[in-house]
Amino acid sequence: MARVNYAYRPKDELNAAKAMGYEMPISFKHAVEICRAIKGKKIDDAIEYLEDVVAMERAVPFKNHKKKVAHKKGLEKWYAGRYPVKASTYILKVLENLKANAEYKGLELNRLVITHAQAKKGRVIKRYMPRAYGRATPKFKILTTVEIVAEVR
Repeated sequence: MARVNYAYRPKDELNAAKAMGYEMPISFKHAVEICRAIKGKKIDDAIEYLEDVVAMERAVPFKNHKKKVAHKKGLEKWYAGRYPVKASTYILKVLENLKANAEYKGLELNRLVITHAQAKKGRVIKRYMPRAYGRATPKFKILTTVEIVAEVR
């Protein structure tokens, strides 16, 4: 049994492919914005999009976490954006896994559309940095789980 269940259950399991990146050391906020950007795209288009983000050619629109985020060119109907390279490389691996899972199931890749892309907070790795006068500063690392489901449309 899986440690984390999918939050979304497709209507037809035979015509859907699923992939999950479990507790990755990436920013939760960046993962949320990337998942919003790739939802509704075909798998190959999403992979190409994230490769462009890693190469810093296309920006990811930041719609929720946009406070003090600079404007970027090339965004459609939005102004704030960034190039989350580290999170994009990890989610790119999840997309490659999704593509391999779809091929293994024998699904047509050109008809698959990402219907569900979600980022969840995982465990928190708690560390403390000792400071002067017996104090300590917390250094917490929040891990992120990303799940992606693609269905035949």
